Amino acid sequence: MKKIVLSIAVLAGIAFTSCKNSEKSESEDATMTEEVAMEGAEVEEEAPEQQNIAEIAMGNENFSTLVTAVKAAGLAETLSSEGPFTVFAPTNDAFDKLPEGTVATLVEPANKEKLTGILTYHVVSGEYMAEDVVKAINDNGGSFTIPTVQGGTLTATLEDGKVVLTDANGGKSTVVMTDVDASNGVIHAIDTVVMPKG
Repeated sequence: MKKIVLSIAVLAGIAFTSCKNSEKSESEDATMTEEVAMEGAEVEEEAPEQQNIAEIAMGNENFSTLVTAVKAAGLAETLSSEGPFTVFAPTNDAFDKLPEGTVATLVEPANKEKLTGILTYHVVSGEYMAEDVVKAINDNGGSFTIPTVQGGTLTATLEDGKVVLTDANGGKSTVVMTDVDASNGVIHAIDTVVMPKG
């Protein structure tokens, strides 16, 4: 039995170490193999946990305006919770398309309820990867209605191979980046802020 264990350890040593000193004895090799294997296991355990949606957004400069809005609306904790959520996240360029002064007005405390409504209109309960969205569109005759956390709906269609979201007012937004995987869901970046009714 000991020979089998030793053989396995030596084989593992080949996998874990790229080169060995040929002068070392077999027992030294086995000891070294065990140490390397243990070091490998420790590194694996110490690997950072996958970030949640809020953390990913906060760590990406393309979402800095969204992060400011999320904090103003008090939604950072929600987007850090278990979920899962699918977030259609407007980039900074998307917010820049809004009339001048819109974002500054929305992040004022007096407009927290309105801002919360706009932001939750970009969030869907459940985790839907890009292929899931495309399949739903194709399975439903080229158009799929997506219920949002806000209570309104978005309509997803395909245009030139890209997913396009149409909001309650007829405004359109194209998904420009897909499948940013988070511990509590997934983020798809969009190029225009979608707006709920009212």
